[in-house]
Amino acid sequence: MFTLKVDHDIELQLLERHHAFNLFQLVEENRDHLREWMPWVDSMNTLYQFESIIPVWLTQFAENSALNVGILYKGELVGSIGLNQMDWYNSTTSIGYYLAKKAEGHGVITRSVQALLNYCFFQLGLNRVEIRCGVKNKKSQAIPERLGFVKEGIIRDGEQLNGRFHNLIVYSMLAREWKGTKRK
Repeated sequence: MFTLKVDHDIELQLLERHHAFNLFQLVEENRDHLREWMPWVDSMNTLYQFESIIPVWLTQFAENSALNVGILYKGELVGSIGLNQMDWYNSTTSIGYYLAKKAEGHGVITRSVQALLNYCFFQLGLNRVEIRCGVKNKKSQAIPERLGFVKEGIIRDGEQLNGRFHNLIVYSMLAREWKGTKRK
């Protein structure tokens, strides 16, 4: 099983079948909170759907095409973070994340993104990592801005959300720019 220890409070764990109920419960308890920025929330509304998607994620992990991990904060599943669309030819990927409302304000996502950046650049040898955020999603934008990502521009109507298109900001970090510490 893939795990990445971020610090004494946070661990990233590969989502496996036994996580399905906790993941469903997390989304169910935070549905209104997540719906604002996560386009998939309304289409994932049964335990069966979570039980069905996890094997797909495990296959993607085995194929080295994506990574979907749960965020455990003080031992409790509070969110998810992942590497989407790993493009090995161009040595690039993008990071996506979400967090339970009650876990906000503790630096959980910032520290998790830092750990994933270290993993991307120092373990996987990738060159570029993107984060895309809704132009009105200030909380999500704060993460790449805090970590020194470069704001590259806006993708107009880049994502459909709750029946309407909205613009996305694209942020990037290159391996040569990342100041993270190399973990042994």
